[in-house]
Amino acid sequence: MTHKVVIIGAVAAGMSAATRLRRLDEAAHIVVLEAGDHPSFANCGLPYYVGGVIPERDSLLLHTPQSLAARFAIDVRVRSRVTAIDRAARTVTVTLADGSTYDEAYDSLVLSPGASPIVPDIPGASRALTLRDVSDVDRLAAATADAGTALVIGAGFVGLEVAENLAHRGLDVTVVERAPQVLTALDPELAIRVEQRLTARGVRVLTGASVISLGPADAVVTTADGATEKVAAGVVVAAIGVQPEGSLAATAGLALGPRGSILVDHDMRTSDPAIFAVGDAATKTDAFGAEPALIPLANLANRHGRRVADVIAGRPHRAAASVGTAVVGVFGLTAAATGRSERRLAAEGRPYRAIHTHPLDHAGYYPGATQMALKLLVDPATDKILGAQGVGEAGVERRIDVIATAMAGGLTASSLADLELAYAPAYGSAKDPVNMLGYVAENLAAGETPAVQWRELMDAEDEPVVLDVRTAAEHARGTVTVPWQAPLVMPLDSLRERHHELPRDRRIVVHCQVGQRGHTATRLLRQLGYDAVNLDGGWLTWRDAQASLTREPVPASAA
Repeated sequence: MTHKVVIIGAVAAGMSAATRLRRLDEAAHIVVLEAGDHPSFANCGLPYYVGGVIPERDSLLLHTPQSLAARFAIDVRVRSRVTAIDRAARTVTVTLADGSTYDEAYDSLVLSPGASPIVPDIPGASRALTLRDVSDVDRLAAATADAGTALVIGAGFVGLEVAENLAHRGLDVTVVERAPQVLTALDPELAIRVEQRLTARGVRVLTGASVISLGPADAVVTTADGATEKVAAGVVVAAIGVQPEGSLAATAGLALGPRGSILVDHDMRTSDPAIFAVGDAATKTDAFGAEPALIPLANLANRHGRRVADVIAGRPHRAAASVGTAVVGVFGLTAAATGRSERRLAAEGRPYRAIHTHPLDHAGYYPGATQMALKLLVDPATDKILGAQGVGEAGVERRIDVIATAMAGGLTASSLADLELAYAPAYGSAKDPVNMLGYVAENLAAGETPAVQWRELMDAEDEPVVLDVRTAAEHARGTVTVPWQAPLVMPLDSLRERHHELPRDRRIVVHCQVGQRGHTATRLLRQLGYDAVNLDGGWLTWRDAQASLTREPVPASAA
Protein backbone atom coordinates (compact mmCIF):
# COMPACT_ATOMS: atom_id res chain seq x y z
CA MET A 1 0.00 0.00 0.00
CA THR A 2 1.12 3.59 -0.64
CA HIS A 3 2.71 5.23 2.40
CA LYS A 4 1.17 8.65 3.06
CA VAL A 5 3.35 11.34 4.58
CA VAL A 6 1.87 14.63 5.73
CA ILE A 7 4.30 17.49 6.36
CA ILE A 8 3.27 20.58 8.31
CA GLY A 9 5.29 23.59 7.12
CA ALA A 10 6.58 24.31 3.63
CA VAL A 11 9.79 26.25 4.19
CA ALA A 12 13.35 24.98 4.72
CA ALA A 13 13.03 21.75 6.72
CA GLY A 14 9.58 20.80 5.50
CA MET A 15 10.35 21.17 1.80
CA SER A 16 13.76 19.51 2.17
CA ALA A 17 11.97 16.53 3.71
CA ALA A 18 9.33 16.47 0.99
CA THR A 19 11.66 16.69 -2.00
CA ARG A 20 14.21 14.26 -0.56
CA LEU A 21 11.45 11.76 0.20
CA ARG A 22 10.18 11.99 -3.36
CA ARG A 23 13.65 11.26 -4.73
CA LEU A 24 13.81 8.21 -2.46
CA ASP A 25 10.27 6.93 -2.96
CA GLU A 26 8.35 7.65 -6.14
CA ALA A 27 5.31 5.81 -4.79
CA ALA A 28 4.93 7.79 -1.56
CA HIS A 29 1.88 10.03 -1.22
CA ILE A 30 3.27 13.36 0.03
CA VAL A 31 1.07 16.20 1.26
CA VAL A 32 2.53 19.48 2.53
CA LEU A 33 0.30 21.86 4.50
CA GLU A 34 1.44 25.49 4.79
CA ALA A 35 -0.37 28.12 6.86
CA GLY A 36 1.10 31.01 4.88
CA ASP A 37 0.76 32.15 1.30
CA HIS A 38 4.06 30.87 -0.09
CA PRO A 39 5.95 27.58 0.02
CA SER A 40 9.70 27.27 -0.24
CA PHE A 41 10.63 30.95 0.00
CA ALA A 42 14.07 32.33 0.86
CA ASN A 43 13.40 33.59 4.38
CA CYS A 44 17.10 34.32 5.01
CA GLY A 45 16.99 36.78 2.12
CA LEU A 46 14.13 38.87 3.51
CA PRO A 47 16.27 41.66 5.08
CA TYR A 48 18.21 42.08 1.84
CA TYR A 49 15.04 42.66 -0.15
CA VAL A 50 14.09 45.42 2.32
CA GLY A 51 17.48 47.07 1.72
CA GLY A 52 17.29 46.76 -2.05
CA VAL A 53 20.29 44.42 -2.22
CA ILE A 54 17.89 41.84 -3.67
CA PRO A 55 15.92 44.07 -6.05
CA GLU A 56 13.20 41.66 -7.18
CA ARG A 57 10.64 40.28 -4.73
CA ASP A 58 10.07 37.27 -6.96
CA SER A 59 13.68 36.24 -6.36
CA LEU A 60 12.60 35.22 -2.85
CA LEU A 61 9.97 32.81 -4.16
CA LEU A 62 11.77 29.61 -5.03
CA HIS A 63 8.74 27.48 -5.93
CA THR A 64 4.97 27.56 -6.21
CA PRO A 65 2.53 24.75 -5.39
CA GLN A 66 2.19 24.22 -9.13
CA SER A 67 5.94 23.94 -9.78
CA LEU A 68 6.37 21.55 -6.87
CA ALA A 69 3.53 19.41 -8.16
CA ALA A 70 5.00 19.35 -11.67
CA ARG A 71 8.56 18.53 -10.67
CA PHE A 72 8.07 16.37 -7.58
CA ALA A 73 4.43 15.24 -7.64
CA ILE A 74 3.99 16.77 -4.18
CA ASP A 75 0.58 18.04 -3.08
CA VAL A 76 1.37 21.43 -1.53
CA ARG A 77 -1.56 23.33 -0.04
CA VAL A 78 -1.07 26.94 1.09
CA ARG A 79 -3.36 28.89 3.45
CA SER A 80 -3.96 25.56 5.16
CA ARG A 81 -3.32 25.77 8.90
CA VAL A 82 -3.20 22.56 10.92
CA THR A 83 -5.06 23.17 14.18
CA ALA A 84 -5.15 19.71 15.76
CA ILE A 85 -3.58 16.27 15.64
CA ASP A 86 -5.54 13.10 16.43
CA ARG A 87 -2.77 10.63 17.18
CA ALA A 88 -5.10 7.69 17.68
CA ALA A 89 -6.84 8.16 14.35
CA ARG A 90 -3.65 9.42 12.66
CA THR A 91 -5.36 12.48 11.22
CA VAL A 92 -4.78 16.21 11.36
CA THR A 93 -7.45 18.91 11.28
CA VAL A 94 -6.84 21.54 8.61
CA THR A 95 -8.45 24.99 8.81
CA LEU A 96 -8.69 26.97 5.57
CA ALA A 97 -8.70 30.73 5.06
CA ASP A 98 -12.50 30.82 4.92
CA GLY A 99 -12.77 29.09 8.30
CA SER A 100 -13.85 25.71 6.97
CA THR A 101 -12.08 22.58 8.19
CA TYR A 102 -11.36 19.05 7.06
CA ASP A 103 -9.38 16.06 8.31
CA GLU A 104 -6.31 14.70 6.53
CA ALA A 105 -5.06 11.19 7.30
CA TYR A 106 -1.38 10.24 7.55
CA ASP A 107 0.84 7.23 8.01
CA SER A 108 3.81 9.40 8.97
CA LEU A 109 3.55 13.00 10.12
CA VAL A 110 6.41 15.53 9.98
CA LEU A 111 6.10 18.69 12.05
CA SER A 112 8.04 21.63 10.65
CA PRO A 113 6.18 24.69 11.95
CA GLY A 114 9.35 26.73 12.56
CA ALA A 115 9.70 29.42 15.18
CA SER A 116 7.94 32.73 15.59
CA PRO A 117 9.70 36.04 16.30
CA ILE A 118 9.43 37.25 19.88
CA VAL A 119 7.76 40.64 20.33
CA PRO A 120 8.44 42.40 23.65
CA ASP A 121 5.47 42.68 26.00
CA ILE A 122 5.48 46.47 26.30
CA PRO A 123 2.96 49.27 25.69
CA GLY A 124 2.62 49.93 21.96
CA ALA A 125 4.10 46.55 20.99
CA SER A 126 1.57 46.19 18.18
CA ARG A 127 3.69 48.69 16.22
CA ALA A 128 6.64 46.33 16.14
CA LEU A 129 7.09 44.51 12.85
CA THR A 130 8.80 41.14 12.49
CA LEU A 131 10.46 39.26 9.64
CA ARG A 132 9.32 35.67 9.25
CA ASP A 133 7.68 35.35 5.84
CA VAL A 134 6.99 37.18 2.60
CA SER A 135 3.93 38.93 4.03
CA ASP A 136 6.13 40.35 6.79
CA VAL A 137 8.67 41.68 4.33
CA ASP A 138 5.91 43.31 2.30
CA ARG A 139 4.68 45.12 5.42
CA LEU A 140 8.17 46.24 6.36
CA ALA A 141 8.99 47.47 2.87
CA ALA A 142 5.76 49.48 2.81
CA ALA A 143 6.41 50.92 6.29
CA THR A 144 9.85 52.20 5.34
CA ALA A 145 8.54 54.14 2.35
CA ASP A 146 7.79 57.27 4.40
CA ALA A 147 9.66 56.59 7.63
CA GLY A 148 12.81 58.60 8.13
CA THR A 149 13.88 56.77 11.28
CA ALA A 150 13.96 53.16 12.42
CA LEU A 151 14.41 51.30 15.68
CA VAL A 152 15.65 47.71 15.70
CA ILE A 153 15.13 45.84 18.96
CA GLY A 154 17.86 43.22 19.20
CA ALA A 155 21.45 43.09 17.95
CA GLY A 156 21.79 39.45 17.02
CA PHE A 157 22.46 38.15 13.52
CA VAL A 158 19.01 39.02 12.14
CA GLY A 159 18.80 42.34 13.97
CA LEU A 160 22.08 43.54 12.49
CA GLU A 161 21.09 42.40 9.00
CA VAL A 162 17.86 44.39 9.36
CA ALA A 163 19.69 47.44 10.74
CA GLU A 164 22.17 47.49 7.88
CA ASN A 165 19.48 47.14 5.24
CA LEU A 166 17.28 49.83 6.76
CA ALA A 167 20.34 52.10 6.67
CA HIS A 168 20.75 51.20 2.99
CA ARG A 169 17.18 52.43 2.52
CA GLY A 170 18.29 55.81 3.84
CA LEU A 171 16.74 55.60 7.31
CA ASP A 172 18.43 56.84 10.49
CA VAL A 173 18.71 53.62 12.48
CA THR A 174 19.03 52.95 16.20
CA VAL A 175 19.71 49.46 17.52
CA VAL A 176 18.79 48.64 21.12
CA GLU A 177 20.26 45.52 22.73
CA ARG A 178 19.63 44.37 26.31
CA ALA A 179 22.96 42.54 26.52
CA PRO A 180 26.13 44.58 27.15
CA GLN A 181 27.30 43.98 23.56
CA VAL A 182 26.08 43.25 20.05
CA LEU A 183 26.25 39.69 18.69
CA THR A 184 26.34 37.69 21.89
CA ALA A 185 27.52 34.66 19.89
CA LEU A 186 30.89 36.44 19.90
CA ASP A 187 33.01 37.35 22.88
CA PRO A 188 33.25 41.08 23.67
CA GLU A 189 36.75 41.72 22.34
CA LEU A 190 35.56 40.59 18.88
CA ALA A 191 32.01 41.91 19.03
CA ILE A 192 33.27 45.45 19.70
CA ARG A 193 34.65 45.56 16.15
CA VAL A 194 31.16 44.97 14.78
CA GLU A 195 29.71 47.70 16.99
CA GLN A 196 32.42 50.10 15.87
CA ARG A 197 31.59 49.39 12.22
CA LEU A 198 27.90 50.07 12.87
CA THR A 199 28.57 53.40 14.55
CA ALA A 200 31.09 54.39 11.88
CA ARG A 201 28.32 53.91 9.28
CA GLY A 202 25.85 56.05 11.20
CA VAL A 203 23.88 53.39 13.07
CA ARG A 204 23.39 54.33 16.71
CA VAL A 205 23.94 51.37 19.04
CA LEU A 206 22.58 51.26 22.60
CA THR A 207 23.79 48.20 24.50
CA GLY A 208 22.72 47.29 28.03
CA ALA A 209 19.47 49.07 27.15
CA SER A 210 15.78 48.12 26.94
CA VAL A 211 12.78 49.49 25.09
CA ILE A 212 10.03 50.03 27.65
CA SER A 213 7.30 51.51 25.44
CA LEU A 214 6.53 52.38 21.84
CA GLY A 215 4.73 55.54 20.82
CA PRO A 216 3.30 56.51 17.42
CA ALA A 217 6.69 57.71 16.12
CA ASP A 218 9.18 57.09 18.90
CA ALA A 219 10.21 54.75 21.68
CA VAL A 220 11.15 55.16 25.32
CA VAL A 221 14.42 53.43 26.09
CA THR A 222 16.11 52.73 29.41
CA THR A 223 19.84 53.15 28.79
CA ALA A 224 22.76 51.35 30.40
CA ASP A 225 23.20 54.05 33.04
CA GLY A 226 19.56 53.76 34.15
CA ALA A 227 18.37 56.93 32.44
CA THR A 228 15.46 57.04 30.02
CA GLU A 229 15.30 58.79 26.69
CA LYS A 230 13.07 59.01 23.68
CA VAL A 231 14.39 57.55 20.43
CA ALA A 232 12.91 58.44 17.05
CA ALA A 233 11.28 55.37 15.54
CA GLY A 234 9.23 55.88 12.40
CA VAL A 235 9.36 52.10 11.95
CA VAL A 236 10.10 49.46 14.59
CA VAL A 237 11.41 45.95 14.00
CA ALA A 238 11.54 43.31 16.74
CA ALA A 239 14.53 41.00 16.26
CA ILE A 240 15.16 39.78 19.79
CA GLY A 241 14.94 36.07 19.08
CA VAL A 242 12.46 33.35 18.20
CA GLN A 243 10.12 31.05 20.08
CA PRO A 244 9.72 27.45 18.85
CA GLU A 245 6.22 26.75 17.53
CA GLY A 246 5.50 23.81 19.78
CA SER A 247 1.87 24.52 20.66
CA LEU A 248 0.44 22.00 18.19
CA ALA A 249 2.73 19.28 19.54
CA ALA A 250 1.89 20.23 23.12
CA THR A 251 -1.85 20.03 22.47
CA ALA A 252 -1.33 16.61 20.94
CA GLY A 253 0.44 15.43 24.09
CA LEU A 254 3.91 15.05 22.58
CA ALA A 255 6.97 15.41 24.80
CA LEU A 256 8.47 18.90 24.81
CA GLY A 257 12.01 20.22 25.14
CA PRO A 258 13.47 23.60 26.16
CA ARG A 259 11.19 26.65 25.80
CA GLY A 260 8.29 24.58 24.52
CA SER A 261 10.19 23.06 21.61
CA ILE A 262 9.38 19.60 20.26
CA LEU A 263 11.59 16.93 21.78
CA VAL A 264 13.04 14.48 19.25
CA ASP A 265 15.56 11.63 19.26
CA HIS A 266 18.53 11.13 16.91
CA ASP A 267 16.09 10.07 14.15
CA MET A 268 14.03 13.27 14.59
CA ARG A 269 11.23 11.08 15.96
CA THR A 270 8.97 12.52 18.67
CA SER A 271 7.48 10.62 21.59
CA ASP A 272 4.93 9.27 19.08
CA PRO A 273 6.69 6.82 16.71
CA ALA A 274 4.58 7.96 13.76
CA ILE A 275 5.37 11.66 14.23
CA PHE A 276 8.64 13.42 13.48
CA ALA A 277 9.76 17.02 13.96
CA VAL A 278 12.44 19.06 12.20
CA GLY A 279 13.58 22.65 11.83
CA ASP A 280 13.53 25.49 14.33
CA ALA A 281 10.68 23.99 16.36
CA ALA A 282 12.60 20.78 17.11
CA THR A 283 15.43 20.12 19.53
CA LYS A 284 18.93 19.36 18.28
CA THR A 285 21.69 17.13 19.62
CA ASP A 286 24.32 19.41 21.13
CA ALA A 287 27.90 18.49 20.22
CA PHE A 288 29.15 19.81 23.57
CA GLY A 289 26.43 18.86 26.03
CA ALA A 290 24.11 16.06 27.01
CA GLU A 291 20.94 18.15 27.07
CA PRO A 292 18.84 18.83 23.94
CA ALA A 293 19.52 22.24 22.44
CA LEU A 294 17.77 24.86 20.35
CA ILE A 295 19.86 25.93 17.36
CA PRO A 296 17.64 27.84 14.87
CA LEU A 297 19.86 27.82 11.78
CA ALA A 298 18.81 27.34 8.17
CA ASN A 299 21.52 24.83 7.29
CA LEU A 300 20.48 22.58 10.18
CA ALA A 301 16.83 22.84 9.16
CA ASN A 302 17.64 21.73 5.63
CA ARG A 303 19.96 18.97 6.83
CA HIS A 304 17.46 17.55 9.28
CA GLY A 305 14.68 17.71 6.69
CA ARG A 306 16.80 15.55 4.44
CA ARG A 307 17.65 13.13 7.26
CA VAL A 308 14.05 12.65 8.37
CA ALA A 309 13.18 11.66 4.80
CA ASP A 310 15.89 9.00 5.00
CA VAL A 311 14.39 7.65 8.22
CA ILE A 312 10.86 7.51 6.81
CA ALA A 313 12.14 5.79 3.67
CA GLY A 314 13.95 3.20 5.79
CA ARG A 315 17.44 4.23 4.76
CA PRO A 316 20.33 4.19 7.25
CA HIS A 317 21.71 7.61 8.12
CA ARG A 318 24.39 9.07 10.36
CA ALA A 319 23.07 11.39 13.02
CA ALA A 320 25.44 14.32 13.48
CA ALA A 321 25.47 16.54 16.54
CA SER A 322 25.21 20.29 16.02
CA VAL A 323 27.95 22.80 16.85
CA GLY A 324 26.10 25.92 15.69
CA THR A 325 27.96 27.71 12.89
CA ALA A 326 26.78 31.14 11.75
CA VAL A 327 27.95 34.19 9.82
CA VAL A 328 26.74 37.73 9.26
CA GLY A 329 27.89 40.67 7.17
CA VAL A 330 27.71 44.20 8.58
CA PHE A 331 28.67 47.04 6.22
CA GLY A 332 31.46 45.04 4.60
CA LEU A 333 32.66 43.45 7.84
CA THR A 334 32.19 39.71 8.30
CA ALA A 335 31.61 38.12 11.70
CA ALA A 336 31.38 34.35 12.06
CA ALA A 337 31.36 31.81 14.87
CA THR A 338 31.20 28.07 15.46
CA GLY A 339 30.88 26.04 18.64
CA ARG A 340 31.06 27.53 22.10
CA SER A 341 32.08 31.08 23.04
CA GLU A 342 34.36 31.81 25.98
CA ARG A 343 31.44 33.35 27.84
CA ARG A 344 29.36 30.22 27.49
CA LEU A 345 32.23 27.91 28.45
CA ALA A 346 32.83 29.97 31.57
CA ALA A 347 29.12 29.89 32.44
CA GLU A 348 29.13 26.11 32.06
CA GLY A 349 32.19 25.80 34.28
CA ARG A 350 34.09 24.05 31.53
CA PRO A 351 37.90 24.38 31.38
CA TYR A 352 39.19 26.05 28.22
CA ARG A 353 42.19 27.73 26.69
CA ALA A 354 41.75 30.83 24.52
CA ILE A 355 43.95 31.73 21.54
CA HIS A 356 43.78 35.10 19.75
CA THR A 357 45.49 35.89 16.45
CA HIS A 358 45.33 38.80 14.00
CA PRO A 359 46.44 37.46 10.62
CA LEU A 360 46.06 38.96 7.15
CA ASP A 361 43.45 37.35 4.93
CA HIS A 362 46.09 36.80 2.22
CA ALA A 363 49.80 37.39 1.67
CA GLY A 364 50.78 40.85 2.88
CA TYR A 365 52.90 41.61 -0.16
CA TYR A 366 49.92 41.02 -2.48
CA PRO A 367 47.72 44.16 -2.81
CA GLY A 368 44.55 44.46 -0.78
CA ALA A 369 45.43 42.35 2.25
CA THR A 370 43.31 43.11 5.32
CA GLN A 371 43.68 42.06 8.92
CA MET A 372 41.20 39.88 10.75
CA ALA A 373 40.73 38.88 14.37
CA LEU A 374 40.44 35.15 15.09
CA LYS A 375 39.78 33.36 18.36
CA LEU A 376 40.04 29.64 19.08
CA LEU A 377 38.71 27.93 22.21
CA VAL A 378 40.41 24.67 23.17
CA ASP A 379 40.00 22.03 25.87
CA PRO A 380 43.35 22.21 27.73
CA ALA A 381 43.23 18.54 28.76
CA THR A 382 42.33 16.93 25.42
CA ASP A 383 43.24 19.63 22.84
CA LYS A 384 39.67 19.32 21.51
CA ILE A 385 38.41 22.34 19.59
CA LEU A 386 35.50 23.86 21.50
CA GLY A 387 34.76 26.87 19.34
CA ALA A 388 36.07 29.62 17.10
CA GLN A 389 35.18 33.19 16.16
CA GLY A 390 36.36 35.65 13.57
CA VAL A 391 35.81 39.25 12.48
CA GLY A 392 37.34 40.90 9.43
CA GLU A 393 36.95 42.38 5.99
CA ALA A 394 37.69 39.21 4.04
CA GLY A 395 38.41 35.52 4.46
CA VAL A 396 36.78 35.12 7.87
CA GLU A 397 33.97 32.79 6.83
CA ARG A 398 36.43 30.52 5.04
CA ARG A 399 38.56 30.06 8.17
CA ILE A 400 35.58 29.47 10.44
CA ASP A 401 34.20 26.91 7.97
CA VAL A 402 37.55 25.09 7.97
CA ILE A 403 37.54 24.97 11.77
CA ALA A 404 33.90 23.82 11.86
CA THR A 405 34.87 21.03 9.44
CA ALA A 406 37.84 20.10 11.63
CA MET A 407 35.50 19.91 14.61
CA ALA A 408 33.14 17.62 12.71
CA GLY A 409 36.08 15.40 11.82
CA GLY A 410 37.31 15.22 15.40
CA LEU A 411 40.63 16.97 14.71
CA THR A 412 42.45 18.51 17.64
CA ALA A 413 43.51 22.13 17.82
CA SER A 414 47.15 21.19 17.26
CA SER A 415 46.13 19.25 14.14
CA LEU A 416 45.15 22.51 12.48
CA ALA A 417 48.88 23.12 12.00
CA ASP A 418 49.05 20.20 9.57
CA LEU A 419 46.06 20.99 7.36
CA GLU A 420 46.98 21.39 3.69
CA LEU A 421 44.96 24.39 2.57
CA ALA A 422 44.83 26.03 -0.83
CA TYR A 423 47.44 28.76 -1.16
CA ALA A 424 48.26 31.49 -3.62
CA PRO A 425 49.25 35.05 -2.64
CA ALA A 426 45.85 36.46 -3.63
CA TYR A 427 43.96 33.97 -1.47
CA GLY A 428 46.02 33.18 1.61
CA SER A 429 49.47 32.74 3.05
CA ALA A 430 51.87 29.83 3.02
CA LYS A 431 51.10 29.65 6.73
CA ASP A 432 47.33 30.02 6.57
CA PRO A 433 45.59 31.72 9.51
CA VAL A 434 44.11 28.33 10.40
CA ASN A 435 47.59 26.78 10.43
CA MET A 436 48.81 29.62 12.63
CA LEU A 437 46.11 28.86 15.19
CA GLY A 438 47.34 25.28 15.14
CA TYR A 439 50.94 26.38 15.72
CA VAL A 440 49.91 28.43 18.75
CA ALA A 441 47.83 25.52 20.05
CA GLU A 442 50.83 23.21 19.66
CA ASN A 443 53.08 25.56 21.61
CA LEU A 444 50.57 25.94 24.41
CA ALA A 445 49.88 22.21 24.61
CA ALA A 446 53.62 21.56 24.87
CA GLY A 447 54.08 24.28 27.50
CA GLU A 448 56.69 26.00 25.32
CA THR A 449 55.15 29.46 25.43
CA PRO A 450 52.86 30.07 28.41
CA ALA A 451 50.26 32.73 27.69
CA VAL A 452 48.10 35.05 29.73
CA GLN A 453 44.74 36.48 28.65
CA TRP A 454 43.89 40.15 28.67
CA ARG A 455 41.43 39.73 31.53
CA GLU A 456 43.96 37.74 33.57
CA LEU A 457 46.47 40.56 33.24
CA MET A 458 43.89 43.11 34.37
CA ASP A 459 43.17 41.00 37.47
CA ALA A 460 46.77 39.94 38.21
CA GLU A 461 47.51 40.17 41.93
CA ASP A 462 51.28 39.67 41.55
CA GLU A 463 51.62 42.90 39.52
CA PRO A 464 53.94 41.46 36.86
CA VAL A 465 56.34 43.50 34.77
CA VAL A 466 54.63 44.37 31.47
CA LEU A 467 57.14 44.51 28.63
CA ASP A 468 56.40 45.91 25.16
CA VAL A 469 58.76 44.35 22.61
CA ARG A 470 57.55 46.41 19.65
CA THR A 471 59.36 49.37 18.16
CA ALA A 472 59.24 52.77 19.84
CA ALA A 473 57.04 54.08 17.03
CA GLU A 474 54.49 51.27 17.50
CA HIS A 475 54.54 51.80 21.25
CA ALA A 476 53.82 55.49 20.80
CA ARG A 477 50.62 54.69 18.88
CA GLY A 478 49.19 52.81 21.86
CA THR A 479 50.29 50.27 24.42
CA VAL A 480 49.14 48.07 27.28
CA THR A 481 48.83 50.13 30.44
CA VAL A 482 48.52 48.82 33.99
CA PRO A 483 48.11 50.83 37.19
CA TRP A 484 51.17 49.43 38.95
CA GLN A 485 53.79 50.27 36.33
CA ALA A 486 54.79 52.83 33.74
CA PRO A 487 55.03 51.39 30.20
CA LEU A 488 58.30 49.56 29.58
CA VAL A 489 59.65 49.23 26.02
CA MET A 490 62.44 46.92 24.92
CA PRO A 491 62.23 46.13 21.17
CA LEU A 492 62.66 42.46 20.32
CA ASP A 493 65.79 43.04 18.23
CA SER A 494 67.60 44.56 21.25
CA LEU A 495 66.30 42.11 23.84
CA ARG A 496 69.40 39.88 23.88
CA GLU A 497 71.61 42.86 24.69
CA ARG A 498 69.26 44.52 27.19
CA HIS A 499 67.56 41.65 29.02
CA HIS A 500 69.78 42.22 32.08
CA GLU A 501 67.73 45.36 32.73
CA LEU A 502 64.76 43.16 33.65
CA PRO A 503 64.15 41.82 37.18
CA ARG A 504 64.58 38.10 37.69
CA ASP A 505 62.39 37.92 40.78
CA ARG A 506 59.11 38.96 39.08
CA ARG A 507 56.91 37.49 36.40
CA ILE A 508 57.21 39.23 33.04
CA VAL A 509 54.22 39.60 30.72
CA VAL A 510 55.51 40.21 27.20
CA HIS A 511 53.40 41.81 24.51
CA CYS A 512 53.81 42.89 20.91
CA GLN A 513 51.21 43.95 18.34
CA VAL A 514 49.50 40.59 17.71
CA GLY A 515 51.41 38.02 19.76
CA GLN A 516 53.95 36.67 17.26
CA ARG A 517 56.98 38.72 18.33
CA GLY A 518 55.80 38.24 21.89
CA HIS A 519 56.11 34.48 21.36
CA THR A 520 59.70 34.88 20.16
CA ALA A 521 60.56 37.19 23.06
CA THR A 522 58.96 34.84 25.60
CA ARG A 523 60.95 31.87 24.28
CA LEU A 524 64.17 33.89 24.49
CA LEU A 525 63.53 35.13 28.02
CA ARG A 526 62.49 31.74 29.34
CA GLN A 527 65.67 30.19 27.99
CA LEU A 528 67.60 32.93 29.75
CA GLY A 529 65.96 31.98 33.03
CA TYR A 530 63.15 34.54 33.30
CA ASP A 531 59.57 33.74 34.34
CA ALA A 532 58.10 35.13 31.11
CA VAL A 533 54.65 34.67 29.58
CA ASN A 534 53.14 36.02 26.38
CA LEU A 535 50.06 38.26 26.32
CA ASP A 536 47.74 36.29 24.05
CA GLY A 537 46.74 38.28 20.99
CA GLY A 538 49.07 41.14 21.87
CA TRP A 539 48.21 44.81 21.89
CA LEU A 540 45.36 44.49 19.37
CA THR A 541 43.40 42.05 21.53
CA TRP A 542 44.08 44.20 24.60
CA ARG A 543 42.94 47.32 22.76
CA ASP A 544 39.71 45.73 21.57
CA ALA A 545 39.00 44.30 25.02
CA GLN A 546 39.48 47.69 26.67
CA ALA A 547 37.21 49.29 24.08
CA SER A 548 34.51 46.73 24.90
CA LEU A 549 34.70 47.74 28.57
CA THR A 550 35.08 51.52 28.36
CA ARG A 551 33.23 52.66 25.22
CA GLU A 552 30.97 55.67 25.55
CA PRO A 553 27.43 55.66 24.10
CA VAL A 554 27.20 57.28 20.68
CA PRO A 555 25.19 60.52 20.97
CA ALA A 556 22.08 60.92 18.83
CA SER A 557 23.71 63.79 16.94
CA ALA A 558 26.35 61.35 15.66
CA ALA A 559 23.81 58.93 14.22
